[in-house]
Amino acid sequence: MNYDDEDDEDDDEDDDRTMFANPGSGSALRAASKKNPRIYECPSCKEPNRLTLEDIHKGYQCDSCADRAEGLGD
Repeated sequence: MNYDDEDDEDDDEDDDRTMFANPGSGSALRAASKKNPRIYECPSCKEPNRLTLEDIHKGYQCDSCADRAEGLGD
């Protein structure tokens, strides 16, 4: 099977990491913007201004809490 390199780059919109707060890292948190500000507290540690509304809707916690839950620690 032959693959065209140009087509491979555009095949999957999920590969667009610009929607993430820290593209290239292990973080799943969404990027903050005027329409999606980082103004919500983490549901686990209660630290303010850790999550966006998109993060809340996805059931996320802050990166520090997620790392601890995965055994990575701070």
